[in-house]
Amino acid sequence: MSKAKITFIGAGNMAASIIGGLVKKGYPADHITASDLLQDNLDRLQGEFGIIPQADNALAVKDADVVVLAVKPQVMKPVAEGLKAHLKADSLIISIAAGITIDSISQWIGDLAIVRCMPNTPALVQTGASGLYANAATSEAQKQSADEILSAVGIVEWLESEALLDPVTAVSGSGPAYYFLMMEAMIDAGVAQGLSRATATQLTLQTALGAAQLAQNSDVDVAELRRRVTSPKGTTEQAILSFERDGLRDTVSRAMQACTDRSIELAKELGE
Repeated sequence: MSKAKITFIGAGNMAASIIGGLVKKGYPADHITASDLLQDNLDRLQGEFGIIPQADNALAVKDADVVVLAVKPQVMKPVAEGLKAHLKADSLIISIAAGITIDSISQWIGDLAIVRCMPNTPALVQTGASGLYANAATSEAQKQSADEILSAVGIVEWLESEALLDPVTAVSGSGPAYYFLMMEAMIDAGVAQGLSRATATQLTLQTALGAAQLAQNSDVDVAELRRRVTSPKGTTEQAILSFERDGLRDTVSRAMQACTDRSIELAKELGE
């Protein structure tokens, strides 16, 4: 993929994070173009990474081997339709817009190789998690290109069906917000018990980071890790028992199902 020309349509935070990850991994900045209506976004990316800015979408995609659609879902249809006449026949399209199906993109942009991706916001610090699905027109080489692009900002998981992008949205796409809410609650509880907000915040964030790293580097699953830190009749056990009595597992399950349901609804609404 080292010689492929990549164009980002949309130069917001997610596009900036992927561009930053690619450049940090040694991808040539002069092979990356970004197009956006906001000149400030283009100036920022050019100044920080040395990529090629372009205000005209048609010119931006004219020679692109890979086009990353990084615009808001609500404007995807007119943007895609505006690109259709200017894309190369062998271009790879990567969409990171939530709720827009491959069928919808194909109707607007044409019969091209399309990879649909559900990234998440930790991509901003190169610790993202992305679920990917490719249509039948996507070659193995193009799938590899998509993998390399998204791997620049975190891990990548390929899915067996496009429908699985809905539960991926519930797990990792929206998942950071669940952890932020838990952190909020822990910080507030720590403050209520007498800690300063600064101390409660530092301890909470470091604990979340440490728990995730411990789980990633462990040879046992998270349930076993929980058991190992939960001593019988100890302090942790009392907290876990309280969570279980209050139905934490059911609460999480209902929340994630609501997220998945909304993802399915959005696909219908935005694909019209």
